[in-house]
Amino acid sequence: MKIYTKTGDKGTTALFGGTRVPKHHIRIESYGTVDELNSYIGLIRDQNIDAHYKDILIQIQDRLFTLGAILATDPDKAMLKSGKERLNIPKIDEEDCKLLESEMDKMNDSLPPMTHFVLPGGHTTVSYCHIARCVCRRSERLATLLHEQEPLNEQVLMYLNRLSDYLFVLARKLTNDLQAEEIKWIPKKL
Repeated sequence: MKIYTKTGDKGTTALFGGTRVPKHHIRIESYGTVDELNSYIGLIRDQNIDAHYKDILIQIQDRLFTLGAILATDPDKAMLKSGKERLNIPKIDEEDCKLLESEMDKMNDSLPPMTHFVLPGGHTTVSYCHIARCVCRRSERLATLLHEQEPLNEQVLMYLNRLSDYLFVLARKLTNDLQAEEIKWIPKKL
């Protein structure tokens, strides 16, 4: 299989189902940003962190591929006239969100309570988590815009929302594990 197909040379690309759309279409922006997020999560996973975090990050990356496939599917072509799904795409479900919640609860149990916002940074690995969190939030913003135009399964939106929270808690936990400094943001007095 060749990597280059030349089918996108005129600025369009195909969704699952065959519909061609401009490469700047909100659906393409949505799943492209999920792909970017997945790459940053891979960068976090490549760091010297606990194997458990790596295992969870692999599960997240798998779910992000699923989420990308959902976003890349033309909703008009997803179902057959009989009502049966045309494309065999897995779903994001409540259990996926519950895994993130459970992991956050475990990490939070060993962290000092948050009293202020924290400045991103302190260690390269922690910074990667914050970058991934920001990309996740952008992905969520794009997915909600798409949802306004072409409704999505709301589990997709919930998962992205929960994932950005997970990445923030992971950043705090790694700050703690790596004995990096967590700098509180204390606004300047007027």
